[in-house]
Amino acid sequence: METTTIPKISATEQVRKFQEFVESNYYDELLEKVRKGDKFLLVDFANLSKFDLDLASELLDAPEDTVKAIEKSIEQFDIDGLGHFKVRFHNLPQSQFVKIGDIRSHHIGRLLFVRGVIRRKSDVRPQVTSARFECPVCGNIMNILQVEGTFKEPSKCGCGRKGKFLMLDKELVDAQGIVLEEASENLEGGEQPKRMDVLLTNDLVSPLSEKRSSPGSKVEITGIIKEVPTISKSGAKSTRFELMIDANYVKPTQDSFHEVEVSEEEEKEILAIANDPKGYEKLVNSIAPSIYGYEKIKEALLLQLMGGLRKVRSDSVVSRGDMHILLVGDPGAGKSALLKRITTIAPKGRYVSGKGVSGAGLTAAVVRDDFLRGWALEAGAMVLSSDGMVCVDELDKMSNEDRAAMHEALENQTVSISKANIQATLIARTTVLAAANPKFGRFDPYGMIADQIDLPPTLINMFDLIFPIKDLPEEIRDEKMAKHILTLHQRPDTEEPEISTNLLRKYVAYARQKINPKLTDGALEEIKEFYLKMRKGSGGEGGIKAVPISARQLEALVRLSEASARSRLDERVTRKDAKKAVELLEYCLMQVGFDKETGKIDIDRIATGIGASQRSHILVVKDIITELESRLGKIIPVEEVFAEAKNRGLDEGKVDEALERLKRSGDIYEPKRNSIGRL
Repeated sequence: METTTIPKISATEQVRKFQEFVESNYYDELLEKVRKGDKFLLVDFANLSKFDLDLASELLDAPEDTVKAIEKSIEQFDIDGLGHFKVRFHNLPQSQFVKIGDIRSHHIGRLLFVRGVIRRKSDVRPQVTSARFECPVCGNIMNILQVEGTFKEPSKCGCGRKGKFLMLDKELVDAQGIVLEEASENLEGGEQPKRMDVLLTNDLVSPLSEKRSSPGSKVEITGIIKEVPTISKSGAKSTRFELMIDANYVKPTQDSFHEVEVSEEEEKEILAIANDPKGYEKLVNSIAPSIYGYEKIKEALLLQLMGGLRKVRSDSVVSRGDMHILLVGDPGAGKSALLKRITTIAPKGRYVSGKGVSGAGLTAAVVRDDFLRGWALEAGAMVLSSDGMVCVDELDKMSNEDRAAMHEALENQTVSISKANIQATLIARTTVLAAANPKFGRFDPYGMIADQIDLPPTLINMFDLIFPIKDLPEEIRDEKMAKHILTLHQRPDTEEPEISTNLLRKYVAYARQKINPKLTDGALEEIKEFYLKMRKGSGGEGGIKAVPISARQLEALVRLSEASARSRLDERVTRKDAKKAVELLEYCLMQVGFDKETGKIDIDRIATGIGASQRSHILVVKDIITELESRLGKIIPVEEVFAEAKNRGLDEGKVDEALERLKRSGDIYEPKRNSIGRL
């Protein structure tokens, strides 16, 4: 039940007191605002409560009337341009904070503040706040406030006339609806994040604040909780009301790596870790202490958290600083546990999983907006965690169309949408850590790993590091692992990280905020040597060269080296950092791209699905078919191809595989059994 509070102070008293308050605290600021042409004054609530406690408590309990009186008092200053001036409040006491899911009917009509993530935002549209009508009989002028959703006209005039009145003019304000959702980190497991409609008007929808309130940004909103009547299908008012927040002030509160605050004591602890000779090892060991082994992967994950430098060149070409890592492994190898753990360390970390994710859920969706009608943009996981991390589990279970939606976000770090009447490019500077299972559920220890990764080559190419996790029986390792896991079950707290999660998070944030390492000549030389050595030692058979690494890996090496320098809080990327990067990349390439036939690393195994040795066999077989066609005519018996190939030293298995690939690509066809022809 709604109770009306009787104001402790009369309106005239409120006007006088607030004028006094502005004169003593905010007069210069007010003049500055008028000079700039701004139409609002931002007031710190703490200053108001110091000045007059009664006025402050009145503002919290009966905000609607108090705010009107306060705005009236501003207009009475003898300054031009103070019409329709707004007063905005921030820094409310903690007692006024309420979770979106906890808003109840007794909160209606009070000034509170909520925090959350903007999920979607409608277009800016004008809205009528009041309209003036004239009675055609007696000339009486009536001012009707338009508070509800439907436009209201006066029902009768003092002279007794009912019915048609002339509308003289109406007052319009810019209005925009946003949907605020609770931030996922504040929720208990299994809780559904609750949403709330928020109405922004006047200067809150100015172009400057528009930038701050894009989908995906975290904000703190001060406002008055109001009820909105719902109209049933028959047109009658329903007994059920909707809630919304009439916003008074919107303050962005990003929680990315750049906004994590580090106190002086924490800074001392961070510097102590950086100066410790074993600091790097400690950091790596603290990434996921409850998961046994995987030292190389943990090291890569630490570097991924640190990230490289984002560079924007003068011709507007951007090199991303984020590294993407893919873990492909046997089931039960602890991939998901690693992903979950990383989500807790990284600010703005989000975890999404295969079948439960769609392309629109990852990038952005255009949805119908019921609040202010029309279309609205709703941000997906990649956009919501810009400057943070997204962990995508079960990548292989996603459909191809949904995976294709990730390409742009992975490489260019933007999400472009052109749907309905919305054309937008959202920023998604997100680091991606993905996990997938091999093609047949488990790795075949004797087969090529690259053939068993069931993902499109274009997507695989986006990942800087790919780690295969094989679960092969090995007595000593198995014994250690069993002991580790069972001890954890016996005493869950034995594996405390050497560096607490909170400090590790602060360490990463500190490194990303303060350290922008530059490449030294030594590091440059090291990376260049490795790159050239890999490209040089790639002569394959038949004149075809294996392509061991491409320029994409060169960029990955730079990013890894920068991240390594960051992890030591060093402004210079030294040769040692470059060596560490080379070691990690070589480890990945040896695992994934090693071609047993040539004994060399071949990136094409992963990038295109066809290794260089296979490609050379295909070219030889093509050559044989062309030669035989000139001798035997259009239709060539398969035995002839095998016989000719034998003369050139190719075995049957390879020829078979090459013919199969050529058929699949549409270069040759089978006109009749055991014979082939060129298309």
